Amino acid sequence: MFSVQTYLKRREMLLKQIDKGLLLFLGNEESPMNYKDNFYRFRQDSSFLYYFGHNEPGMAAVLDTETGESILFGYDFGIDDIIWMGPQKTLHEKGKQIGVADTRPIDQLFSFINKAVKQGRRIHYLPPYRDEHRIKLNQFLGKDFNEIKNGASEPFILAVVAQRSVKEPQEIEEIERAHAITREMHLTAMSMAQPGLYERDIAGTIEGIALSKGSGTSFPVILSVRGETLHNNYHGNRLEKGHLMVNDSGAQSLNNYAADITRTIPIGGLFTAKQRAVYEIVLAAQTRAIEAIAPGKRYLDIHLLAAKTIAQGLKDIGLMKGNPDEAVAQGAHALFFPHGLGHMMGLDVHDMENLGEDYVGYDESVQRSRQFGLAYLRLAKSLQPGYVLTVEPGIYFIPALIELWQKEGKFNDFIDYYEVKKYIGFGGIRIEDDVEVTASGYRVIGENIPKTPEEIEQICGQTQES
Repeated sequence: MFSVQTYLKRREMLLKQIDKGLLLFLGNEESPMNYKDNFYRFRQDSSFLYYFGHNEPGMAAVLDTETGESILFGYDFGIDDIIWMGPQKTLHEKGKQIGVADTRPIDQLFSFINKAVKQGRRIHYLPPYRDEHRIKLNQFLGKDFNEIKNGASEPFILAVVAQRSVKEPQEIEEIERAHAITREMHLTAMSMAQPGLYERDIAGTIEGIALSKGSGTSFPVILSVRGETLHNNYHGNRLEKGHLMVNDSGAQSLNNYAADITRTIPIGGLFTAKQRAVYEIVLAAQTRAIEAIAPGKRYLDIHLLAAKTIAQGLKDIGLMKGNPDEAVAQGAHALFFPHGLGHMMGLDVHDMENLGEDYVGYDESVQRSRQFGLAYLRLAKSLQPGYVLTVEPGIYFIPALIELWQKEGKFNDFIDYYEVKKYIGFGGIRIEDDVEVTASGYRVIGENIPKTPEEIEQICGQTQES
């Protein structure tokens, strides 16, 4: 947790943005895996963490925009709990840690909200992403589930997004800590990437690093020699010489801030000429994109810069043709690069995605495209100092997509399908780093994680020699 003053200041800033009603924060509950008392690893709602700090189940909070008061709801544990859990802080003590004097039993929350509703006060809530939250809101507000889904408070969402988007120095430090753990995960994966192992051998090892050094992974480990599947969580493939292994993984710091890094590694220690040529295109796209980051720049334009770099590179090796700028304008490049360049990152790896991507990544100045590929861009709006985001271009050879587009005759003026089909079985390449937007430009977060072909081959080669 941070200091008492941190949480007081955050709540004070939020209250200035909304002038009427109650702001309701629902913390998360334990989630059973296969029977009532056998839980998945708990993770608190990130907005609750941001304003109230406590990473434990069974809590809620209310901010009164008219009085400025904060109320924390939760449990005081009895002896039946303590014999299993050990000594616990009282709810009052937990309130003192975050500057909240008014603490109440969680079972009083319903009557508190119900009374406010009867008084005609507006109850502001954020979009619910768990069924437990929908059920509670249904009970509290007497609205059906469709009304609950569509009734989240836009002023509340916009205020939280604006505040959480700009990271405090102490938040940047937490992301740095997460990155340091993530760096160890990736260096370990590179050293283990040898023929004969299975993906799960490496995935399990690096997840253990995240658990031993932080609070676990910031998302399920994506590690696969089938890199053309963008988010492949299957880890049963055997590594063979000549494979490319995509490792997209990140740790959470002890205060639950995320890192998110991707590296692509040649199994056997060396890139083939074909692999290296494609890798160099992705690396050039990422380098140009990172160097373009600055306050006031639209991330949409940086995404398009990366896309044009990829289109030009693929033209240079004979897979695309025609004018690269026009190819990108029409969306032909999305056969190879079908996702967005990156996303916000903070307490969530896709920061605040539960509040709505269009609130987080877009605004009145830039609307989401409907074009295939570009429609998946999570962040498009102008950048501000304090934003932390990912930069993660990639090139993938997806057999089903190649076959479909060729069958439909899509973009024959820009794509040489005869040459492209020679790459079926190649897999995919993605390179990702975490970047802070600074007042003067950008800063790549954390100590370098090898990503040039020479750096990666050196590490893999050392492993092979040993």
